Amino acid sequence: MHAHDFEIHDARFRALLLPDAPLEKLYGDCLWAEGPVYFPAGDYLVWSDIPNSRMLRWVPGMGVGTFRANSNFSNGNTRDRDGRLVTCEHRTRRVTRTAHDGTITVLASAYHGKRLNSPNDVVIKSDDTIWFTDPDYGILSDREGGIAESEIGRCNVYRISPHNGEVTLVADDFVKPNGLAFSPDESRLYIADSAASHIEGAPHHIRVFDVVDGKLRNGRVFVEIAQGVPDGMRIDEHGNVWTSAHDGVHCYTPDGELLGKILTPEVVANLTFGGALRNRLFITANTSLYSLSVAVRRFDSS
Repeated sequence: MHAHDFEIHDARFRALLLPDAPLEKLYGDCLWAEGPVYFPAGDYLVWSDIPNSRMLRWVPGMGVGTFRANSNFSNGNTRDRDGRLVTCEHRTRRVTRTAHDGTITVLASAYHGKRLNSPNDVVIKSDDTIWFTDPDYGILSDREGGIAESEIGRCNVYRISPHNGEVTLVADDFVKPNGLAFSPDESRLYIADSAASHIEGAPHHIRVFDVVDGKLRNGRVFVEIAQGVPDGMRIDEHGNVWTSAHDGVHCYTPDGELLGKILTPEVVANLTFGGALRNRLFITANTSLYSLSVAVRRFDSS
């Protein structure tokens, strides 16, 4: 790896890097790249280009093509335990699941009869519950969805039951909740608040909660992001938190110590681990998709 591609803040960060691995630019024709998700069964990556209302797919050796031409201004994506795509859509203000045959099912579009704002990011727990954030970015302008008033009046975090589809409120004290990720043992849930992107003096931190019987307890600030705001994040097999920031990807220990940074030419929105060995870090940053092989894997391969 090239020295200019990273900052070492703690010697332990070196053990997570591959010294000769370069930061590669895989694609560069997006307006705002987001929501990367890797599919090991097909060895390909899907991600969102929000303002272009499309989803793209990168396949090793074949390059980039269109995955979905009209994505309803999709943002965050993940895959469930059956390998199906789960997507947050801004324009339709819903969370959907795409079956292997292409059939799309709406998982959530309202809470207590009121339309969601614009679901942003989504993760799935091992019990098949689906957790997602619902800030208002997609209804603030037509560029990322469609201008509208919030029917709920707040930006919350929700959980969807895999049994009856019930949408349950799990956190209502965020300004603009964004990326989220579980710790390897699922005892913790990390949630970014990126409100400083639009509101001066607003939060630009990641909070962490204890997960107890499907509820969030003991919320506290995990880290403040000094450069820009936190957006999407992923957790590696050791419990380290890899989060997006203005200057690249920041890596923190489970105790909140900054280990180091992967520096990127553009503002990072999101990231995920993938590749045959699960150690290839895919980074969506402003107009581009980057990748970097590292010496650690995401804990659950998704």
